[in-house]
This record gives sequence, structure tokens and C-alpha cells, in this order.
Amino acid sequence: MTEPLKLAVVGHTNVGKTSLLRTLTRDVGFGEVSHRPSTTRHVEGARLSVEGDALLDLFDTPGLEDAIALLDYLERLQRPGERLDGPARIQRFLASSEARQRFEQEAKVLRQLLASDAGLYLIDAREPVLAKYRDELAVLADCGKPLLPVLNFASAGQAREDAWRAALARLGLHALVRFDSVAPPLDGERRLYESLALLLERSRPQLQRLVDDHQAKALARRHSGRQLIAELLIDCAACRQQVASGAALESAAIAALHDAVRQREQRCVEALLRLYRFRPEDARAGHLPLLDGRWGDDLFNPETLRQLGLKLGSGVAAGAAAGAGLDLLVGGLSLGAATLLGAVAGGGVQTARNYGARLLGKLKGRRELSIDDDILRLLAVRQLHLLDALGQRGHAALQPLRLDTGSAGLREWQRLPAALHKARAHPEWSSLNPGRQLDSAERQAQISALTVALEQAPQSG
Repeated sequence: MTEPLKLAVVGHTNVGKTSLLRTLTRDVGFGEVSHRPSTTRHVEGARLSVEGDALLDLFDTPGLEDAIALLDYLERLQRPGERLDGPARIQRFLASSEARQRFEQEAKVLRQLLASDAGLYLIDAREPVLAKYRDELAVLADCGKPLLPVLNFASAGQAREDAWRAALARLGLHALVRFDSVAPPLDGERRLYESLALLLERSRPQLQRLVDDHQAKALARRHSGRQLIAELLIDCAACRQQVASGAALESAAIAALHDAVRQREQRCVEALLRLYRFRPEDARAGHLPLLDGRWGDDLFNPETLRQLGLKLGSGVAAGAAAGAGLDLLVGGLSLGAATLLGAVAGGGVQTARNYGARLLGKLKGRRELSIDDDILRLLAVRQLHLLDALGQRGHAALQPLRLDTGSAGLREWQRLPAALHKARAHPEWSSLNPGRQLDSAERQAQISALTVALEQAPQSG
């Protein structure tokens, strides 16, 4: 079996080495990420495998802190008349007492680089090109291992990418890669591994397997995420509750349904976070994310709908208000008889066609409580935005997600997919209903059809 490629991640303190490892391994718990300098004090390793085959061993190393003094010390180690090459100088240094005392952290880095096939030299591209960084590269070059510079935070507004490219070229390092460990580009890992393959030709097959596996898993995660969203939407579209007449009973049923839908959406959010291997606290309130485990914006608040560009029919809303003194379409739920009569009067023929059957049920003493199309649109757009954000988030990100849903995304959802219209007639398809039958083949077929429809929908931005 082929030995895994060994790769040391090296660089100055606090440039994002542990962050890079977290993103490449998709492990939010790897090491410790902090804005404090010198957070990593020891070498830590992680392995990437495909189908049980170990392909890449990654080693996180402490930050280099005093390369200027170390380079001076290395030059003094060479005796008069000696012509030691770089690796021999490093070995002599590692055998010295200074490697166990003054330069203990640097010694850990150099030992690991010597034991590795290559190194990734991580650079904070927001920093100016200082003498200490040039000396770091001179010390690392003495190890005789291929080095691939990685420009971290290169997308930041204050990045000095051109200056770094010029400085690296003067040092003979012409191959480099841009990779933001907090918000990695969609093709970032592919370009990283392809750049490594240029330096390590014998390892190209292993690196190509990692590229192929990364792309396949990304597609699989996105498909699974859309399937989770489809299950949420089918659950909510099929949700119906019979409510006996009476203002108190109706109010209680409305409140219960509000809570049930919020909790169902929350379960979908938590499932998406698990799918992408993030923690519950990695999303926080804005228009989309979570606040203390719940969506911060009230899903059934008309102000939320107004902010997101949803327009309820003005005649319907006015008529409903006239009938009951309240906007009884709040939350997209059908309510009392007075409200329905007012809504039908205000909305005209189309409203009568949509709500007539429900009004007839009310006159018989019971009402069916269901979720309006506008709420289904809002649920779909919120979750698709979250799915897009998770796919573009690095596992080293410390700031919780804060997403805004614009009206453009909602406009793409003015016509609901056919699967949701069909689910309206099948209350047994909803986990929110009593007597549910969630294993039916027809329900699964509609979830699959809706998943395909979500895959064809434009990605939210």
C-alpha cells in the first residue's frame, strides 16, 4: 500500500495554520483557533483518507517567532572552512542545546518539516513583506523540502498579494496558491492539491484522488441538503389541523401550529449544520440564521414578510381586517368565519375559489388550519440561503453566520413546485399531523421530485 503523503503546515505565528487544517479536515474541533499569538505549542496531526486508503497526513506546527535570531545562530554554527548544506546545518542546530531552550518552538517546526515530504508555508496576505518573513523562508529552505506558499486572507480588502508574489519570486518560489481558510473558494482545495502535484509529481495520483473525493462529497452534501429542505416543505405543505369553532380554541390552535412550524424548521437547520459538520452555534440571528436555537425573526410576523418582499393581496388583507379587527392572514393561516367572510369580500373571485371550501367547513362547525403558500416560499428561500452559506464556509470561521434574504430569492419562488400542491391533499404526509404515514412510497416520490426541483432552482446569493 502507498504511504500517505506527509505535509507540514508551517509559518509565522497567528497566520491561520490551524484554521487551514480545520478547513481541509472539516473538523471544527481540530486544535485551537484564536486571535491570540502562539496558540499552537505542539505539533498536531490529522489524516485524510479515501475509501479506507490513507492519502495525506497533515501536521500543524507551532508558529515561527524569532527567525531573524535563528538565522544568525545557524550561520554561527558553521565552522571556518566548512561548507555544510542546508539540511546538515539544520541537523547540527537540532542537536544543540539552543534547540531545547531558546529556539524550542522553531526546532519543533524544523523537525517536522525534515520528516515530511513537503511544507505549506502559510502567509497572512494582509501583512507587509517584512524581513522576519524572508528569514523564515531562508531557514525553512535549509530543510531541503519543497515549499508551497499559501496566501491566506488574500480576498481581504487590505491584502498585499502583489507584494507577496514579487517577494516570493525573488526567493525562487514561483508556485503559490490563494486559499482563504475562513471562506475558502469553491475550487480552493482542488487548486491547492493541483499546485502540490506540480512540486510532488510522484504523489499526483494520491492528490488527484483527494480532489475527486472532495468534489464528489460536495455534490453529495448539496443533494442531501436539498433533500432535507424538501422534507421540511412537504411536511409543512401537507400540514392540516381540524379546529372546532370558538375564538379561544382557534387562537390556541394557531399558536400551537406557529410553534410546530418553527420547531420543524429548526430541526431542518440543525440537520443541515450536522450534514456540513458545523456546530449549532455556527448560525446566529439576522434574517436567516438562528438566535439561541430559534430563528430570530418571527416567521409569522407580517413585518418579516414585508421586509422580504412578499406581497399579500391588499384586498384580502383589508377585508380580513374588516371582518375581525385583525389581519387574520398573519402567518398564512386561515382563521375564523368573520375573517374569512371579510377576506372573501375583499379578495374577490380568486379568493372565494381558494377559501370557499374552508368557509363551508367552518359553517359545519370545524375549520382546517393550514400553512399559506407565502410561508412555504419563505421557508424554501431561508433554507436554500443557509445551504449556500454552509457550502462556502470554512470550518475555521469564528463568527456565526449572519445571512440576509433579499426579495430576489422570493421572486424566484412565485410558483410553487407541483409536489407541494400535491402534498396539500395528503395530510398523512406531514409529521406535524396526527395519523401520519411518512413511509409511503408516494410521499417519498414527491420528496424526490421536489429535491430535483430545488436542484434546478437558482442558487441564492
